[in-house]
Amino acid sequence: MISVEELKKLANENRKRIINMIYSAKSGHVGGALSIIDILTAIYEIDVDFNSKLRSKVVLSKGHTVPALYAVLNSKGIIKDDEMNSLRKINSRLQGHPYTRTIPEVDATTGLLGQGLSMAVGMAIAKRNIGDNHHVYAIVGDGEMQEGQIWESLLQAAHYKLNNLILVIDYNKLSSYGDVNESMNLEPLKNKIEAFNFYTIEIDGNDMQQIVGALNEAYTIKEQPIAIICNTVKGKGVSFMENNPKWHNGEISDEEYKIAMEDLKKVEVFNR
Repeated sequence: MISVEELKKLANENRKRIINMIYSAKSGHVGGALSIIDILTAIYEIDVDFNSKLRSKVVLSKGHTVPALYAVLNSKGIIKDDEMNSLRKINSRLQGHPYTRTIPEVDATTGLLGQGLSMAVGMAIAKRNIGDNHHVYAIVGDGEMQEGQIWESLLQAAHYKLNNLILVIDYNKLSSYGDVNESMNLEPLKNKIEAFNFYTIEIDGNDMQQIVGALNEAYTIKEQPIAIICNTVKGKGVSFMENNPKWHNGEISDEEYKIAMEDLKKVEVFNR
């Protein structure tokens, strides 16, 4: 079993991969990719075995943060290093949203926000029907929690007692235009999710120790679906990006790239 310290180091390497990809592409959704990379790194290292025919699946509902997924797949050798600078290029496999046809290890093609949880519910039902006990994770943004389809999916998941479904909410509090809760208030979010009969855990989603603890707790639940509310920082790890709505999407300049990589190098030294 991989240790928390090893996961921290790997997540920081994945942050570097995200910055390098978006710097090379001159565009990309960097803020949300950085906020989810800790939880995504942990899920894939702990519970996704690409060598197994039946395995846990991950639906990246907030598909625009796909650089985080590409970073993880690169760390596992599925995407090669020489392909990583092709993000958003014509004819590249690394497009701006996940696409299953060109990368089979991507578990769902996602784009329109609000739809990924519905897909994950269907996958979880299918796994139960064939006796596959692996999990289905739905990585959902807080902005898309404002979509009605999300709440319909919560209702269905609870009705069928999908204990193999783990909803992960990236609660970084910022959408593309500003504060999520100013445009449509989600609070009290934990109470609302619990009211739909989900077993609900709330953590610091950028704290690897808490992430591992939440996943281990989730695996013990047998009677209902699970939600992990991850309080995260948009742009986590890069000083000028953190909690800055400008970095929902954008081009990284040469000077900004240098600062970002210096910031991540400091984290690397701290984690030693």
